[in-house]
Amino acid sequence: MAADGQHGHQGDEITLFVARRVEPGYEAAFEVWAKGILAAAAAHEGNLGTGLLRPAGPDDPWHLLLHFRDTAAFRSWQDSPARAACFAEADGHHHEVHRHEILGMEGWFATTPAAAKGRPPVRWKMAVASTVAIAPLTVTASLLLNPHLAGLPVAVRPLVTAPLISALMTYAALPVVTRLLRRWLFTG
Repeated sequence: MAADGQHGHQGDEITLFVARRVEPGYEAAFEVWAKGILAAAAAHEGNLGTGLLRPAGPDDPWHLLLHFRDTAAFRSWQDSPARAACFAEADGHHHEVHRHEILGMEGWFATTPAAAKGRPPVRWKMAVASTVAIAPLTVTASLLLNPHLAGLPVAVRPLVTAPLISALMTYAALPVVTRLLRRWLFTG
């Protein structure tokens, strides 16, 4: 469930963090299983990315990250035969200890165990990090694309640049900025 105990609106992106505790000596087998289920999730319609966070310490859990474009894609994955098959292959030497769903923009910042435990950055820090990520993309798009789009109506130009900037923001700029600002984002 989401942080508020309810699934978000149909259009909300959902980032799912699952913490799993692994019995000592079974870490390698778990990593193989985790990579398998994440590959299956990545191939599922509506998945926007996956990740695996190794434990910070010997007694800490592993974290699996799954990001979906909306509630329908998330529910479809949860009910999918591919997910069920992955769990059928689990060896029983790991178990879920925490699950947290993050809706909307907070999911972009869900790259650390702190976020997995339900402590996303405060909104003003997310706004600063987003600005740091998007500013160079906007300037670059203006310099490189606008001269080629000059013949298009003004209302159409953003329809060309916005999807490009959004994709670069999601898959390139924001992951880098989040990684660089991680300590600052997740303190205070």
